[in-house]
Amino acid sequence: MAPPALGEPAQQPASQEPADTFTQLLDPAQREDLPHDLSPWGMFMAADWIVKGVMIGLAFASLVTWTVWLAKTLELAGARARAGRTLKIIRSSRSLAEAVNASGGRGGPAALMLRAAAEEMQLSEAALDHAHGDGVKERVGSALSRIEAYAGRRMSRGTGVLATIGSTAPFVGLFGTVWGIMNSFIGISETQTTNLAVVAPGIAEALLATAIGLVAAIPAVVIYNVFARSVTGYRQLLADAAAGVERLVSRDLDFRKVPPGARKNPMSLVAGG
Repeated sequence: MAPPALGEPAQQPASQEPADTFTQLLDPAQREDLPHDLSPWGMFMAADWIVKGVMIGLAFASLVTWTVWLAKTLELAGARARAGRTLKIIRSSRSLAEAVNASGGRGGPAALMLRAAAEEMQLSEAALDHAHGDGVKERVGSALSRIEAYAGRRMSRGTGVLATIGSTAPFVGLFGTVWGIMNSFIGISETQTTNLAVVAPGIAEALLATAIGLVAAIPAVVIYNVFARSVTGYRQLLADAAAGVERLVSRDLDFRKVPPGARKNPMSLVAGG
């Protein structure tokens, strides 16, 4: 090959052409100045130990949220099913004794209401012939209200942690972000460079803490609101059962004043009136 003429620039070989700077910016694999892996796991491993602790705490809070959701969903479903079956028995029964016999050994607050009312009627049996039934109704109502309140508190147990996670997780994640950005500015001061390739990974690690905080907080708030409505509906179901038991007690007290012959045929009371 003839040498180039004097004054003509020598052509560079194709293998020595400079790489496109824009292509390097788009492809992290071609960037040799990136300090570490920029995947979520790589950013977590490269984060400061305080930021890393914040991320671990938020991940644990998210695990607690879904554990509470699973446990309370199963508990609420079983409780509502038991209360619904007992409520059907109460509505179809004509007397308290019939409802107690039909409920058998069923569990749940509604069945407990039946047994508590029957026990109070048995304890007050000796005084029913000499006193009005108002005292019995009052004592039965007090016992039923306590059973309903205890069942509602028991069903709401564990949901308070969801409200705590939902309200605090974003701020905990924000703390991790502030701490990570502060460390990034300290690194800028120490390295005396504002190269984006050096500064950006630290800021990305900090923002990852806020993202995890939102991931933990949003489901916790939604699940808490769902459980609040479900518990309210469950307590309304227990209130219906308590009202049904009170009606059975009132009916039994009224029938005690009816002559034995008329009790077998209630329509004779209407005809005689």
